Amino acid sequence: MATAVQEVLPPTLESTAEPPTLFDGTTRLYTAYICPFAQRAWIARNYKGLQDKMKLVPLDLDNRPTWYREKVYPPNKVPSLEHNNEIRGESLDVVKYIDSHFEGPAILPDDPEKKKFAEELLSYSDTFVGTVFSSIKGDPNADVGAVFDYLEKALSKFDDGPFFLGQFGEVDIAYAPFIERFEPLLLELKKCDITTGRPKLAAWIEEVNKIEAYKQTKLDPQVLLTPLKRKLLGQ
Repeated sequence: MATAVQEVLPPTLESTAEPPTLFDGTTRLYTAYICPFAQRAWIARNYKGLQDKMKLVPLDLDNRPTWYREKVYPPNKVPSLEHNNEIRGESLDVVKYIDSHFEGPAILPDDPEKKKFAEELLSYSDTFVGTVFSSIKGDPNADVGAVFDYLEKALSKFDDGPFFLGQFGEVDIAYAPFIERFEPLLLELKKCDITTGRPKLAAWIEEVNKIEAYKQTKLDPQVLLTPLKRKLLGQ
């Protein structure tokens, strides 16, 4: 497994940056280092050991090049994947595509019961993210405790490993970038420790932080939290 590759990350492209030579046979993952959605695809790329086969193209989301929307991905979001002369977007769709079209360790489970539970958890991820965002914005009806309790219970379903489906895979990839941000953010803003009373979640965080493919995508918490607080609270 090639997940221990320590690559030199390319610089972020701003509005004045020239576009790459599009559709020249190079596989490109358009991303942003601070974006949790894009981080999902980045983790999948690293876990499959594709650092030499899938080029990172990081964009400045506050000052992104116009060619990205005009020539690459009209929705103008990250991540998107350029492969075989086509562009694909939406983070979880890109993760699934990477798993099924490239060599390397499997990200999706083969077991039917695990597949079914994976889809349930992936569907719930939008509720999870939306609830935490709403709570931080001040919505009194957003029950943060309930969504983290849901994850704690989900982590008890399979006992063949510390991850959501036992072994590390797509569901962990879906949640890790957000929990990476929510844990320090909720502690700072609401004095809420998400691991209190949730030993499975605490163990999961500890084990995820040992996954090299994920560690390669982590940034200093303040680098992540500053733009997030600005977005959510106008700070």
